[in-house]
Amino acid sequence: METLWRLLQDPNMQWIFLSCTLLGLSSGVIGSFSYLRKQSLMGDTLAHAALPGICIAFMLTGTKSLLFFLLGAGAAGLVATFGIGWITRNSRIKHDAAMGIVLSSFFGFGIVLLTIIQHGEYGNQSGLDKFLFGQAAAMVGSDVLTMSIVSLSLIAICTLFFKQFKLVSFDPGFARGLGYPVALIEQLLMFLMVVAVVVGIQAVGVVLVAALIITPAVSARYWTDKLGFMVVISGLFGALSGGVGTIISSLGSNLPTGPLTVLAATALFLISILFGPRRGLLAKRLLRLKVARTIKEEQGHKERQLEGGAAL
Repeated sequence: METLWRLLQDPNMQWIFLSCTLLGLSSGVIGSFSYLRKQSLMGDTLAHAALPGICIAFMLTGTKSLLFFLLGAGAAGLVATFGIGWITRNSRIKHDAAMGIVLSSFFGFGIVLLTIIQHGEYGNQSGLDKFLFGQAAAMVGSDVLTMSIVSLSLIAICTLFFKQFKLVSFDPGFARGLGYPVALIEQLLMFLMVVAVVVGIQAVGVVLVAALIITPAVSARYWTDKLGFMVVISGLFGALSGGVGTIISSLGSNLPTGPLTVLAATALFLISILFGPRRGLLAKRLLRLKVARTIKEEQGHKERQLEGGAAL
C-alpha cells in the first residue's frame, strides 16, 4: 500500500492513470452500442486497419505525433469502413466475411509498411512497433491531453444522442418511421467507433484495443436488461479496467499496461458470468433449484389432496 500511494503521488503516473481510466470509460460506452448492433468484430477490424494509417502518417511527417497518428489511423479506419460496405453491396460476401477480408488485408499492408520503415532511412522510428501492443508509459503530456479530450468528447456525444442511438440499436425500422435519419446516425456511430479505436491504440495497441471496447459491454449485459444502466456499467467496467491495468503495470517491472488492462477487463467478465444477477451461472443455478423446489411442493400438495379425497 505504501508503494501504491507513492506511485499515485507521481505526476506522470497520475496523467497516465487518468488517461487510461477515461479511455476505458469512453470505450465501454461506445462498445455498448456496437455490441447491441452485433458489430463486435467491427472494432477489431478498425483497430487492425489503423496500422497502415499510422505508418503512412509517420512516413509523411517523420514525427511520432499522436495527433498525426490519430488523423492517419482515422482516415484508414474510414477507408476500411467504406471498403466493407462496398464489398457487401457489390458481391454475395456477407458482412462478417467482408470484415475478415478487410482486417487481414489492412493489417498485412501495415506490417509491410512497418518493416519498410524499420529497414529504411527514416529517423526517429524507434518505438513505432509499440503501437502493435501499446505503450502507455511512453505517452507525454500532449498525448495524455489529446486522449483525455477525445475520450470526454466521445462520452458527451453519446450522452447527447443517447435516445437516437438507442432507437437505431434496437429498432432502426421504427426510428426510420419516426423520421430519424437512420443512415446518418449509423454513420455517426461508426465514426465514434473509429475514434474510440484510434485513441486507444497508443495505450492498448492495435491488437488488443478491440477487447477494451467489447469486453466491458459484454460484462455489463450480465447485470441489467436496461440500456441506460448497461451503458453506465460498461463505462465503469472499462474505467476500472484501465485504472487497474495502469496500477498493476506500475507496481511491476517492465509490465505492459495494455495487456494488463485487457486482463483486468477479462477478470470482470468472468466475475459477471459467475455472479451476474440476471444471466450469471450462479443466478441460473439458484433459479433452477427454486423452480424444482416449487414443482416438488406443488406435486406434494396435489398428492395430499388426492389422498384426502380418497379417504373421504
